[in-house]
Amino acid sequence: MINRTKPKVTLVGAGPGDPELITLKAILALNKADVVLYDALIDKSLLKHAPHNAIKVFVGKRVGKHSCPQDETNRLCVEHALKHGHVVRLKGGDPFVFGRGAEEIDYIEAFGIPTEVVPGITSAISVPAAVGIPVTKRGSSESFWVITGTTTSGEMSRDIALAAKSTATVVILMGTKKLSEIVACYQHEGRTSMPIAIIQSGTTKEEKLVAGTISDIEEKARLSQIAAPAIIIIGEVVRESYRLKEVYEEVEKIAVK
Repeated sequence: MINRTKPKVTLVGAGPGDPELITLKAILALNKADVVLYDALIDKSLLKHAPHNAIKVFVGKRVGKHSCPQDETNRLCVEHALKHGHVVRLKGGDPFVFGRGAEEIDYIEAFGIPTEVVPGITSAISVPAAVGIPVTKRGSSESFWVITGTTTSGEMSRDIALAAKSTATVVILMGTKKLSEIVACYQHEGRTSMPIAIIQSGTTKEEKLVAGTISDIEEKARLSQIAAPAIIIIGEVVRESYRLKEVYEEVEKIAVK
């Protein structure tokens, strides 16, 4: 019997967490899926956009809990595409912003399977924006860095030390476990009064926000029990958030005293 299945894999960015922040093109791709391979941070309601008879496979990974190693995920993309047809690889945020999307594309295309990428709204910009923090603002920040807090070797990215010397807004993903090291970089530069915010589970119902300065953020994060997944934003733009107005008014009062 001839297999007439036409294999294809579409990498789809699901956005930062709020299911309403997925793009229309992403929904249309899900509408045509034969198989959906989805990550841990995906809102399960998004799976309703796939056909009822589509196969849904969880391949998520949490910090310290590797449910499905990357090599296995790559293999499943190829296996399901060859067997069932159109695979939608549903990933949080944007597939190409610390999402290992480029690695998955390289692996899949090595088997001659056509691929497509549907960009997603990255949490690096949308999560700060959702709480009123602009990553750039005239007079405050002319640029922004997006850095991984933890490299593949498990160490803090050396780029953070470079970023601490600049006037740019710095957005750090996967950095909560490296908070003390990040703080030390800014302290080394004498920037203890620099505003910093940490947003856990941004844009979702479980969102948690804590803010302060380099000098007090570790204690505040400890008291608030902030944990991954979270985003760290460092820079003068953090003061611009309407939700953090009282925090920085209090900081200014203490500084005057």
